[in-house]
Amino acid sequence: MLNAGKVRWVVLLCLFFILVAAAIGWRVLYEPKYQAGPSSNSIFVIAPYWYSATWVFDDPNTGLNKEPFIAGVPEMINALVKDIPDAKKGFRLTFSAQPFPNYQAKLTWLRGDKTGNYYRLDNPPIEGWLCPAMFKFYTSAPKELYVKAEAKKE
Repeated sequence: MLNAGKVRWVVLLCLFFILVAAAIGWRVLYEPKYQAGPSSNSIFVIAPYWYSATWVFDDPNTGLNKEPFIAGVPEMINALVKDIPDAKKGFRLTFSAQPFPNYQAKLTWLRGDKTGNYYRLDNPPIEGWLCPAMFKFYTSAPKELYVKAEAKKE
């Protein structure tokens, strides 16, 4: 038979396991699904192209197809590709949350909203909105994004 001291420890141990199970359950049910993602130290490459009057890109690794850039980002892209012949047929866009050799421009985080994040390109001064598709690449919105646009190399 258990004495009062042992019963107290058993009850405390049961409460502990209930709290751990509740925390795990909350995380599984209520944490946003986009939180799991690659390291923000990674360098990514996409190949945007012109489709239906805006820039879009496909990324089979993340399930994105004809993902559009909107709200100021097409203007940013236009500035980045101005010297790339036939850029509308597709170009290579390298981006990272960390500076990398020969990056072309830096985008600075301004603010988030319910679904996306606003970034600023300094030269030329343009503000643009990156949609939640960014969370397919990052676990949280980077404070800075370094980018480089260049012609595709086949």
